[in-house]
Amino acid sequence: MSQTKTLKVRVTLFFILVGIVLALVAVVTDHWAVLSPHTEHSDGTCEVAHFGLWRICTKRIILGDSEDKNCAAITLPGEKNCSYFRHFNPGESSEIFEVTTQKEYSISAAAIAIFCLGFIIMGTICLLLSFRNKRDYLLRPASMFYAFAGLCILVSVEVMRQSVKRMVDSEETVWIEYYYSWSFACACAAFVLLFLFGLALLLFSLPRMPQNPWESCMDAEPEH
Repeated sequence: MSQTKTLKVRVTLFFILVGIVLALVAVVTDHWAVLSPHTEHSDGTCEVAHFGLWRICTKRIILGDSEDKNCAAITLPGEKNCSYFRHFNPGESSEIFEVTTQKEYSISAAAIAIFCLGFIIMGTICLLLSFRNKRDYLLRPASMFYAFAGLCILVSVEVMRQSVKRMVDSEETVWIEYYYSWSFACACAAFVLLFLFGLALLLFSLPRMPQNPWESCMDAEPEH
């Protein structure tokens, strides 16, 4: 592999590494979406929730007598309670996700995220083997694994988005207002980096195409 191509591969791997970190952060954190009820009371409390793939956290916020009755501010002080979803831990209660459709969406998003992590692990194994044994051809399956991981995290994002939409539209929940938080942004950024730079790694790892009709692919390999 020529020095120019080696430099391109290293830069591409740096962005892939950033994508891996963002994907891991998105999977393990609980700030994909923030839900809150719409309140017009002059005094009282409201319960805000933020959740991820595995766990939901609720916070009871005291609104007080101020004119600003924004219940969506998850950073306000209040009593916080976090628990894993009931379908992941039968001993925990999760009233928000009692609806069957929400349970299916939640399990689907988590399962697809596990596939994403699996592709990342397989891609990393191929990448390490290519460095250790100086087998550049292993960069090609590694690049495809990273691209597949990006697609999986994209599907998980879309499933989560549909889950939030169904939850807000359902009459069985009190949640009316919502917004996507920083874990959701990490997942979207991870998709962009893993998918695009995974394909870029595939292109950079391919041998140079023959420039003359009498050349073979082996003859067209760049000189060191």
